[in-house]
Amino acid sequence: MLIGEFTHSIDDKGRTSLPSKFKGEMGTRVVLSRGLEKTITVYTEESWKKMNEKLSETLSLTNPKHREFSRFMLSGAQEVELDKQGRIRVPDFLKEYAELDKKLVWTGAGDKAEIWSEEKWNKYISEVSSNPEEIAESLEGII
Repeated sequence: MLIGEFTHSIDDKGRTSLPSKFKGEMGTRVVLSRGLEKTITVYTEESWKKMNEKLSETLSLTNPKHREFSRFMLSGAQEVELDKQGRIRVPDFLKEYAELDKKLVWTGAGDKAEIWSEEKWNKYISEVSSNPEEIAESLEGII
């Protein structure tokens, strides 16, 4: 299970290290894809397989919004291998999409991780932290 928040950097070649707590869980190959909130979602091979199955089984080719979401997810996906130092190279188009600068934040999201620009993460967590009770109320019956 991928949990936690870790601040890292990204070098001039677009490489960033996986948090050490994620390395054993994620394996040596991951799939990067466009995420929601202008993030990069980092899937394990297994979680990507599940996501791809859900997309193909659930989304209808005749529904324009379903096609849009499928294209958004699949066209933005990239398989990457960790190097010997436990780093991945983030493709330029994903760096631009997520507006990554020198500092970024890895967040655990259960069976996947997210990469946020540090600025966006700080803004997001500040907004969410201002009223967690409201969020909890909206989840009544779910948790």
